[in-house]
This record gives sequence, structure tokens and C-alpha cells, in this order.
Amino acid sequence: MTLDHLPVTTVDPESEEGLRWLAAVLAGFGEGTVPDELVPLWREDARVDGHTLYAVWPERSWASDPVPVATYASWAQSLNVGGGRTLPLHMVTAVTTAVSHRRRGLLRAMMTGDLATAARAGLPLAALTATEGSIYGRFGFGPAVRERRLEVQVTSRFALRREPGEDPGRFEVLPAPQAWPAIQEVFAAHLATTRGAVERPHEYRASLTGLFDIGDRAADPKRRVLLHLDADGRPDGYAVWRPTGRVDGVGTADVHDVLATSPDVELRVWRRLADLDLTERLRVQTAPVTTTLEWSLREPRVVRTTSLHDHLWLRVLDVPAALGARPWSADGTVVLGVDDPLGHAAGSWRVQTSGGRAEVTATEEAPEVVLDVEALGASYLGDVAVATLAGAGRATVPAGGDPEALQRWAAMADGGPAPYCATHF
Repeated sequence: MTLDHLPVTTVDPESEEGLRWLAAVLAGFGEGTVPDELVPLWREDARVDGHTLYAVWPERSWASDPVPVATYASWAQSLNVGGGRTLPLHMVTAVTTAVSHRRRGLLRAMMTGDLATAARAGLPLAALTATEGSIYGRFGFGPAVRERRLEVQVTSRFALRREPGEDPGRFEVLPAPQAWPAIQEVFAAHLATTRGAVERPHEYRASLTGLFDIGDRAADPKRRVLLHLDADGRPDGYAVWRPTGRVDGVGTADVHDVLATSPDVELRVWRRLADLDLTERLRVQTAPVTTTLEWSLREPRVVRTTSLHDHLWLRVLDVPAALGARPWSADGTVVLGVDDPLGHAAGSWRVQTSGGRAEVTATEEAPEVVLDVEALGASYLGDVAVATLAGAGRATVPAGGDPEALQRWAAMADGGPAPYCATHF
């Protein structure tokens, strides 16, 4: 891939160029220079997950050790698409372009080349998380899962409508590094059962356990894990938290992660978090759009949403593989037309659903319902209804077509559990 005489090259994370690539990424996200403690952890992450690092280097530079003017990384993991099924997922991260080299097509060169490589490798879906919402739609990505940040008051106002009954298991509080195997076990159960869940990259070992916090640029020895074990001593729920002292005069703890294998265990975990000493407020960094906790409280305003935003963006690369794997809510047949400027998902596709599964085949028939590939990705996990897309002009019936086709598509595609992705990358 070459543009404006600047080639897109790959970078070995073990090399000196790899360190300069990392410096460019951190600078691009406002993180400053590379901490020495981060280097071995980052190289381990790249090796374990199999990252491919792309870079565009400056044609000339005043610097004695120039860094790339554009960066990009990708690797493969997995996504729970619903109905107990997972698909391979092409993960994209570390996308930066220096302000000196904007509007020269560097991102387009890296993104289009990498997506083409993923499509040739047979990966049906690609995903990223976006710092800006206007960048990735033109490459076919749509916002498919939202998430919230919360503040939970854990004063006397925190009261459950129904306290959990006698606990057949038990709790333990552990330093975060000691709890890592248990965290992995609970997350594996979450991944297997939660629509929208994405396999976590290896970097979570360092970030969740406090071995290195990118925000503090250092280890975080204050991080703790509240671990719940079932009657057989197996981990089935946890919370990772850090006491932060008094913030604006209020005793505060930051909750980095809460997962459980059942609603009862989840409520038990929240109940114990509400009992933390010297704590009147929990700042929760990631939560689904709707939580069991809110609907279990006598006073739901104890939970306050501080942010509701797009989180996981999806891009369909292989229409038959992607649509054939996700669950469907009604039996029916629709010829779906997909507009895709990059060509990976473009065409007419006969989607025939029966018993919650779909058979998807390319066809020469005229489409009955038309979506752009961005809207297809946004609706893939069911976070946005077909009627909402239709109201926005993003799902249409061709001129002279049957309006009922859109209703059939909605009956087939909508429904199922709301997606949630507790993985950031």
C-alpha cells in the first residue's frame, strides 16, 4: 500500500521501530512518552494476541529518531453474536494520524488494505472502539453496542427491594493480581452467554490487576477484587475496585469491572460493594444500558448515568457468514440489498429464516429492503430497531417496492437480548 509516496509498512514490536511506533500511538492519544515499565508488557500483549502493527513513516524529519506519522494495529479474537454462537472478529485499534499529515489518505490506505486482508482470511466481522464518531462510518463501521458510566450512591438510600437470600457460597477480598485466574474464569462464562461480548485481549491482565495503569502511567497497588465463590468453591462473580478517597468531599471508590454468572450473584456483589468502608459513592466505568441493579432498588435514582455513548462499532465483511450465525426472531424471507463502497458486503442477498437460524445466499433478484453496510453493522446485534433505521432513512424500500417487506425484515431481525460489551480495546 502506498500513497503520496509514503508506503504503509509493518513493524516488529520487538524492534527499535516498534518502540517508536508505540511512542506515536501514546502521543496520538495524549499520553506522552513511553514509560519503561510499559514496554515489556506491551511487547508481551502484541506477541500473545498476534498483533499486526502498521505504520507510515515521514518522508523526512528534523528528529534524530522520528516516529510514524500514522499508526494502526489489528488482530483476531471472537464475538458472541447471540444464540450461544461466537464468530471470529477482526479487531482494530491504535489508529492515529499526526496533525502534520492529515487529509492525505493515510488512514484510508491502512484501513482499506487491512480490511481487505481480513476479508481474504475469511474473517466475517471487524470491530473497533472510536474516540470520534464521524471517522469510521465511511469505512463501513456502525455503532452496534452502547455502554454507560454510572455513579451509585451507597448511603442509607441504597436499599434493595428484595435482599438476596442465604448465600450458599462465600466472598473473598484479594489483591487484584492474585485474583486474575478467577477473573478469567468468570469472564469466560460471560463471553459464552452474553450477546455482544468480545474476547478480552491479553492487555487486560495488566490493566485489571493493576500491574500497569495507562492513565496513571504506573502500577496501581490499591486495586482490589471482591470475589464470589459458589458452593463448590468455583468463581462465579467479581468486582474490581480501587478506593480513591474523598472526591469533592464524598468518599469514593472507582469500580473498574463487575461481572457475574447470574443476576443473584451480581446483586450479591453490588450489595457488598455498597458496604465498602469510607465509601458513599461508586464510580462505575462500564455498565450495560439496562442493569439488574437499577430494577432491584427501592430508589432507582441511587444509580445515576454520567455517560451513555457508543462503544463497539461493527463492520460486516462476509454477509452469509455473519447473518447466518446471529439469531433471528421470526420465520420469513427478504431479499436484502447492501450498499458497500469497499465492496466486501455489497450485493443482493436472499435471507431466509426458520427456527431462529438463517440461510443467506447471493442472488440476482432485486432487493426488497436496502441498507448501507454501516447500518447493517449497527443493527447486527439488535441494539437499534429496524423501524428506527427506517425513520432515519437508513433502511429503505426501493421505489415501487412492497412496504411490507420492511415490516417482514423488522420481524425477522429485531428482538433478542440487548447486547453488552465489557471489553475495551
